[in-house]
Amino acid sequence: MKRFGGGDQSRGVAIWLWSVAALVFAMVVVGGVTRLTGSGLSITEWKPIMGALPPLNAADWNEAFEKYKAIPQYQQVNAGMSLNEFKGIFFWEWFHRLLGRVIGVAFALPFAVFLLMRKTPRRLIGRCVILLGLGGLQGLIGWWMVTSGLSERVDVAPERLATHLGLALLIFMGLIWTGLEAWNGENHARHPAGWSRAAGVLLGAVFFQCLLGGLVAGAKAGFVHTDWPLMSGAFFPPADWGKGALAFLHDQALVQFNHRMVAYALLIGGTVYAVQAWRWRLAEGLGVSAFAVAAALWLQALLGIVTLVHAVPLWLGALHQAGAALVLAVATVNLWLVRRSQARLFVSGPRSRSF
Repeated sequence: MKRFGGGDQSRGVAIWLWSVAALVFAMVVVGGVTRLTGSGLSITEWKPIMGALPPLNAADWNEAFEKYKAIPQYQQVNAGMSLNEFKGIFFWEWFHRLLGRVIGVAFALPFAVFLLMRKTPRRLIGRCVILLGLGGLQGLIGWWMVTSGLSERVDVAPERLATHLGLALLIFMGLIWTGLEAWNGENHARHPAGWSRAAGVLLGAVFFQCLLGGLVAGAKAGFVHTDWPLMSGAFFPPADWGKGALAFLHDQALVQFNHRMVAYALLIGGTVYAVQAWRWRLAEGLGVSAFAVAAALWLQALLGIVTLVHAVPLWLGALHQAGAALVLAVATVNLWLVRRSQARLFVSGPRSRSF
């Protein structure tokens, strides 16, 4: 393993980064469960340190329950909930926040150790610092999201939920990419610019679709218009345009429609990308990578349809959110591979030309 200051590879650093990425993936899934169980507002305070411990006695539980009773969600949605029922939703939110703390420790402590041992490739130190900063920001964004549902709403604002999810997925992508860089060292290949742009656009579209999924989740749009391929028997059911531009964030029909349309576009674009990668033989292995992206997109779309027509049961909703993160991971690796490939020029024929 090459050391800091000399080489630019460290497989130990790569394994650490991918391990943290696995924790972030778990947190995204648990976040989906928290949303689907209506647990996100059960803890009405933000205590970064002391909040790591759940209530430990009856008095603590009663205090937490009384604070929950003071917010609109309890008064308008869960009035009459028992203490045991409250403990059930409290657990998921507490576990979600605990995972966030675990991720912070799992990143910060090994990072410090690798720095002291001079095993972190110099060119990756700045990226790791940025990832650490984004992790801290994610905690603030999470609380900002929660506060939107503590006074006037019975749930969190969809745009804040999408922001919270989007930042988690950005961190997830950054961990995967930086881990690949640490494992393989610096890139000196002259990558094919056209294919790199295409793979980048595809990754950006997948990420945008994940944000739209966050809006669907925040607006609870998956619980309405549960037929397919139409929406309540129509291609486009009426949206409440009285909300103005906010309709694109809050209107259930519109956010679900947008999510569906981008899904169709992704399926077409991902399939064309995969077929072209095979036809033009960009580089060894990249056809497999492109088809992996296309296959992941098709599986995720089918899972989305099944989840919708069954009105988002907990296990399907969580699986669909996990699938979104996996598609994003595959698209991230695909872009990294394209940027690591050597541009190849061939003599003639659709299978023998550079993109």
